[in-house]
Amino acid sequence: MCANSTSHPLLDRPTLEHGLPRFADIDDGVVREAFPEALRRHREQIRAIADNPAEPTWENTVEALEASGRELGRCTAWLFNMLGTDSTDARQGIAEEIIPELSAHSDALYTDAALHARIKAVTAPEGDGEGARLHAHLLRRFTRRGADLPPDAQRELAEINRRLSVLSDAFGNNLLADTRTHALHVTDVNELDGLSPARISAARSAAEAEGRDGYLIPLELPTVQSALTDLTDPGTRAALHAASQRRGAEKNPAVLVEMVKLRARRAALLGYDTHADYVIEEETARTADAARRMLTDLAPAAAANAAAEHKLLVELADTEVTGADWPYWEAKLKARDYDLDEDELRRHFPLGRVLRDGVFFAANRLYGITVTERPDLEAYHPDADVWEVRDTDGTALGLLITDYFARPGKRGGAWMTSFTEQSRLLGTTPVVANVMSIVRPTDGSEPLLTLDEVTTVFHEFGHGLHGLLSDVRYPTFSGTNVPRDWVEFPSQINENWAFDPEVIRNYARHVDTGEVIPDHLLTAVADARQFGQGFAAGEYLGAAVIDLAWHSLTPEQADQLGDGAEDIEAFENRALEDAGLTVEHLRPRYRSTYFNHVFAGGYSAGYYSYLWAEVLDADGFDGFAEQGAAGEAASPEAVRAAGQRFRDLILSRGGADDFGTAFAAFRGRGKDVAPLLSRRGLAGAV
Repeated sequence: MCANSTSHPLLDRPTLEHGLPRFADIDDGVVREAFPEALRRHREQIRAIADNPAEPTWENTVEALEASGRELGRCTAWLFNMLGTDSTDARQGIAEEIIPELSAHSDALYTDAALHARIKAVTAPEGDGEGARLHAHLLRRFTRRGADLPPDAQRELAEINRRLSVLSDAFGNNLLADTRTHALHVTDVNELDGLSPARISAARSAAEAEGRDGYLIPLELPTVQSALTDLTDPGTRAALHAASQRRGAEKNPAVLVEMVKLRARRAALLGYDTHADYVIEEETARTADAARRMLTDLAPAAAANAAAEHKLLVELADTEVTGADWPYWEAKLKARDYDLDEDELRRHFPLGRVLRDGVFFAANRLYGITVTERPDLEAYHPDADVWEVRDTDGTALGLLITDYFARPGKRGGAWMTSFTEQSRLLGTTPVVANVMSIVRPTDGSEPLLTLDEVTTVFHEFGHGLHGLLSDVRYPTFSGTNVPRDWVEFPSQINENWAFDPEVIRNYARHVDTGEVIPDHLLTAVADARQFGQGFAAGEYLGAAVIDLAWHSLTPEQADQLGDGAEDIEAFENRALEDAGLTVEHLRPRYRSTYFNHVFAGGYSAGYYSYLWAEVLDADGFDGFAEQGAAGEAASPEAVRAAGQRFRDLILSRGGADDFGTAFAAFRGRGKDVAPLLSRRGLAGAV
């Protein structure tokens, strides 16, 4: 802690605007020192609630519980965010120490009989619909965390949770290590033919940073690596594709199989047939059968479309097209059939313009908010910037941190996270972060984004809007604290604005000339986006099917699993075959050994949620169009009115309203799958 600081940056209430952490004052020593005290304080707060001699009331029980643990929340927010963006051996060591303690602390809270009894004894104030929903939510949570189990079962449950927390951390650490170890190393620049000079320069810098000669291509989270689109050398493509799929193969099979067994046993302890049944009961899908049916209904059509696409690529290439070659020849086909030059397209997508004149411009049109950079406020890394978000009337809503560049110690992929969440009860405003891993040009030039990267910037800001525009009383329901198959709905809705005519013409300007993207490129983008949907749907469905297959096992079935790499591959192949997703050379978006979402994240039995949310997104965005708020004919007034409705009914409410009711209120009816089938080229599949 800084010598001139009189308060602790984690244990005391933040003093910076919106509760922004004093990042300059926090280091590994500070957080290691803070955790035991934060845990002690939260235990004291819980005991004060549970042992309160006064009659239970809403205020002294539920609201007191909601207000407890702020210090612990600040410690965990800092540590787990840093583990994602700037992991080090020291921070991993802190996590290994603290994660079992956090698991035990959480189990103790939810099996506290006195606290549970007080919560059951109170009711929400008359007319407080959000409070009534919170009360029901808390009662379910206590039951689902073992409050009604006998003591011996509670002890077993606590040990399972402790072990799962350790295994999840180990899985992520193994993956991070392998992501660095298996980065593709080449010594001959000719092997990188097809990559832009900026990307080749970045590969040289990456090798230098690791103390190696030649060039290093870091691995991204999914199976398919973005460089496969451009690399002309089939050997380099094959090596990169193989390196991607080797991650986790040595250490993670045993880890993930043990996790599957423990999750199955935990579900059984709590009265569920499988982990999938346990998880999805709290999602908007409600049942594992509903999620499974959606995947298996769509899989055959996606597989057929992918096979047809592959046939076209083989005809174009006039040779075998493997999984490593698929993205390269797909780009060639799009260039031929749709006049889409992806390199030329990128030159219209400099990151700064995409962000300011695209993402922020669209948010202003829809919701009336403005986003202004705050260089006077310091983020957790020099690469990250802080922005303030203000409402139409100038009211400060919260802060956004943007952290877009890849660096050693940062895990691949993209995500949104929170340091502080909005709550009227606590008087807090949100501090959220959008994180990506874009390769920074070594010559200091503006990064030029691919279409996928443009979409991801909009997607993650959609999550950011969910946090920033939250307007609820209770922190449990704030922002993105919602089911997995609902949390992706606002983010996927926001992707649509990336290609709205008014928005894209505002930000897509040539990096050298400043000229607006020509109509022929816009047409090519629109046409080309329809091709490749079979591959995109197939690789996604493959991952979702594998996730549900692991987590639909009973304890008895899980106990029969082998934990070698060949056992994992055999299990995956059976699951894909059963779902009708066996397309030659089509690989799942994630294989089990590097499936971070479900074995080191919060998406176990929930990866289906992206597609479930896309049903809501496709149908919901049709609603914007029907209100005259999207497309060439959209008027500013219609855009603003529709945006305000979406903000009021969806974004601001977090988890405070029933999700089906909220969607129906926005759309005027329940969800319809037809718009998604049309978008994905799967009409007639269901």
